[in-house]
Amino acid sequence: MSVSHAGLSIVIPIYNEEETLDELYRRLSVMAEGLDLDVEIVFVDDGSWDRSAEIIQDFNSKDPRVHLVQLSRNFGHQIAVTAGLDFARGAAVVILDGDLQDPPELVPEMVAKWQEGYEVVYAMRERRDHESWLMTTTRKAFYRFINRISDLDIPLDAGDFRLISSRALKAMRSLREYSRYVRGISTWVGFKQCAVTYHRPSRHAGESKYSLFRLGKLALAGITAFSRWPLHLLFIVGLSVASLSFLSGIVALILKLVQPDIVEGWTSMIIFISFISGVNLLAIGIMADYIGRIFDEVKGRPIYVVGNLTGFDETIPTMDRMIYCPPQPLASPPEKQP
Repeated sequence: MSVSHAGLSIVIPIYNEEETLDELYRRLSVMAEGLDLDVEIVFVDDGSWDRSAEIIQDFNSKDPRVHLVQLSRNFGHQIAVTAGLDFARGAAVVILDGDLQDPPELVPEMVAKWQEGYEVVYAMRERRDHESWLMTTTRKAFYRFINRISDLDIPLDAGDFRLISSRALKAMRSLREYSRYVRGISTWVGFKQCAVTYHRPSRHAGESKYSLFRLGKLALAGITAFSRWPLHLLFIVGLSVASLSFLSGIVALILKLVQPDIVEGWTSMIIFISFISGVNLLAIGIMADYIGRIFDEVKGRPIYVVGNLTGFDETIPTMDRMIYCPPQPLASPPEKQP
């Protein structure tokens, strides 16, 4: 099947998932057979150091629907998703995690919604297996927090598991910022959207690649990419502290005039100085994050580098801020001159 004739593309970012790939491919194949659409499966190897790429290449040798995009190193989940969206050629694209926590069996329901006229169909998690109360509470709090402070109504409890029409994807491809938050971008482009609900199971095998640090980094990217609220908060805090300082100065001046011999205590001064210092450091940190993201953008570096492609038999797409460096055959050494 030619890539350009795919009715549905399934984009799957992969990072060291060799233990899940056979079961993932089996379930995808069963699901695809039940669809009245041509299907292509675009795996994106995000710098795996296990046998993931080798296994996917073996799938491709037996099934021309399978394609592989190999990034030159680990660029991160959101950028791997972006690479898959760039190479997908279907009339609609489904983003699916490779750990089987996003069940392929939900895809037909998403396709049905798309055929009803929806441009984006996102999967909303009703329940998660084997997740601590603290993690569940933190996730829910984050989604509600970002909705309150952002300029968008980002769907609650929905990750990257979603179907995106070619029309919405065209708009998303034009947004080439370096700091990626795909679920926010798919909301930003607009169009008619709806949700399907599902029960998110535990991983089929292995461990989550999202550490607490990576989750925090993703949350920060979502906040700073779609909200100026932290900067507004700094202005309010700064104005409040300045007002408090002014009032404290007036009180100190009055006390000095009323009681010239008053001995001022150092405790209140230390507390006040510590408070001001903490506010200043917080302000510098928030502004530094925004400035750092500006710095990443103005450098103009590519979002990702592709090191190898498998299964693509047509012209490679030319996208802004993307580089494809295919493997080069080893040149023969020059003959020794007599």
